[in-house]
Amino acid sequence: MRIVFSASHTKAEPWLEAVRQQLPGAEVVEWSPGGPPADYAIVWSPPQAFFDDQPGLKGIFNMGAGVDALLKLKLPPKAMLVRLNDAGMSVQMSEFVCQAAIRHFREFDVNEREMREGKWSFRKPRVRSEYPVGVMGLGVLGERVAKSLTTFEFDVLGWSRSQKHVEGVRCFHGEQGFEQFLAQTRILVCLLPLTPETTGILNRDTFAKMIPGGYLINVARGAHLVEEDLLPALESGQLAGATLDVFRTEPLPAGHPFWNHPNITLTPHTSARTLREETVAQIADKIRAFERGEPIAGVVDRQRGY
Repeated sequence: MRIVFSASHTKAEPWLEAVRQQLPGAEVVEWSPGGPPADYAIVWSPPQAFFDDQPGLKGIFNMGAGVDALLKLKLPPKAMLVRLNDAGMSVQMSEFVCQAAIRHFREFDVNEREMREGKWSFRKPRVRSEYPVGVMGLGVLGERVAKSLTTFEFDVLGWSRSQKHVEGVRCFHGEQGFEQFLAQTRILVCLLPLTPETTGILNRDTFAKMIPGGYLINVARGAHLVEEDLLPALESGQLAGATLDVFRTEPLPAGHPFWNHPNITLTPHTSARTLREETVAQIADKIRAFERGEPIAGVVDRQRGY
C-alpha cells in the first residue's frame, strides 16, 4: 500500500511519521511532482497538479470536515472522497460556540469593554428564554454543539436540509422549515457545509427573519456570509453583534471594516483545530476498513457537497 501526503502550510514529517506508526506496512511519502502512483492520499488544500499527477487514487482522505475547497478541483473520478467525522473537533467547536453564545447573552463583552474604560456598572440580567439559539447544520459538529448548548438551559433549535432528530433540540428542515426556524431564533450559529445552495445564506433576508436584536456566530465558512449585508444589519439593530471565526479572504485583509467594529468579535479560523494524532488514527482506521471491504463513515456525496 502506498500513501501520499499533500497539505499546504503544514510541516509534513510529523504527519508522515504518525501515519507510518498507525500503518506500519504502508509506504508513506510526501508528494513531489512525478512521483510513483499511490493508492491513497491524505490532503489539505492540495494543488490541482497533485490530482493531475495521481489519477489512479482509490481514496482521498481530507484532514478536515469541510471539503468545499477540494470539490472545486478536478478529482480522479473513481476515487472515494472522505472527510473527517470528528477527530477531536466537535468538543472544540462546542467550547467555542458555547462561550460565544454565553458571552453575548451574559453581556460579558460589554462588561469587558466598560472595565477597560474604567467603568464599574451592573446590568439588568437578561431572560434566558428570550435568547433561543438556532444551529444551522446538524452533522457531527452541529449536533454536538446543539446538545452542548442545551446543558446551559438555552432553548435550542436546529435546522438541516433533511429531517433530523436530536434529543432536547427542536428540529426543522427544508425550505419551509428554514423560515419557521429563523422566526424563533435570536442567536444564530452557522455550521453548514459550504455548497452552491448554502453560499451566501447569511444575508439580509436571513437576518430580517430572525428575532430582532439577534446575534450571529459563524464557524463554518466565510462564503456563507454576505459580508456587505452584515454591517447594515448591525447599524439598524436587527443584529446586536456577531462572532466571526471564518472569512471570505483569510487572513482578513488589513483595513477591512470588520477589524474595528465594536460589535464584532473576530478570531483567526481557530474554533476547531485539526488534532494530528486523532486525525491520523481515524484515517488509518478507515483505510484498514476500506481494504477489508467494509463500509466507512464520512464518504462525501460529490453532488451534494458533503
